[in-house]
Amino acid sequence: MATNGELVVAGVRSPYSEVGDQGDRDAVVFVHGNPGPATDWSDLLECVGEFARGIAMDFPGYGTADRPRHFDYTISGYARHLDGALAELGVDHAHIVAHDFGGPWALAWAAQHPEKFASATLINTGVLIGYRWHRVARIWRTPVLGEVLTVCTTQLAAKAVLRLENPGLRGMALDSVARAIVQSSNRAVLGLYRATPAEALAAPTQALASLDRPALVIWGESEAYLPLEQAELQRRAFPSARVVTLPNTGHWAMHERPGDLRDIVLPFLREQTVR
Repeated sequence: MATNGELVVAGVRSPYSEVGDQGDRDAVVFVHGNPGPATDWSDLLECVGEFARGIAMDFPGYGTADRPRHFDYTISGYARHLDGALAELGVDHAHIVAHDFGGPWALAWAAQHPEKFASATLINTGVLIGYRWHRVARIWRTPVLGEVLTVCTTQLAAKAVLRLENPGLRGMALDSVARAIVQSSNRAVLGLYRATPAEALAAPTQALASLDRPALVIWGESEAYLPLEQAELQRRAFPSARVVTLPNTGHWAMHERPGDLRDIVLPFLREQTVR
């Protein structure tokens, strides 16, 4: 059973859930993306607790975390927040599990702190090479249009678009993602996307390739936002990576195919953490 707490990094509060031995200096660290939140990971987190310490937190602007004006809503800003959070929690070595924008945040951190970075599990995310922003991201990046879109997006509208682009999202999972989109901080979403040129998403590639950390890459074959060919391109940053694609799966494998995801992710994480 997960325990809940709150940590504060540079005055910014992030609620988190934790399983396993809290004294273990190694941990599986789950990093959500946009729109998150940490509850995206609830199922995997509980399973990880059977063999390792696991942590999932809400990052600034998402879930119930703080969303202050002064926070640096950039990849670098989120990487610093992650590093501060790991220090607060006493984590010396992190096995990263990331999704969506959590990949760029976590991989920027990994490139900056190779001595703390143990392995990567990347779910529809990673270093994006030759990438062009998807349609909604281009709107978010456009002044005025981005503001109009975020203000006008209701949960009902979000559900309609999600259902069209991610047919595997149904029922409570669809409601959860739509609610997260509406509840995310406009300041965080617009600030992050506008501060990030697409070419910046490939920045850590060479630094990570020189480390060749163990990596598992999982990609939905029906992904609507990040082209499927990006899955194989992750080998440029993780030469020894295992790459798995999931048929009839879109952007949210943890909601669309939770059983299949457990079957793929948990053996890899057990192999990395159990000694």
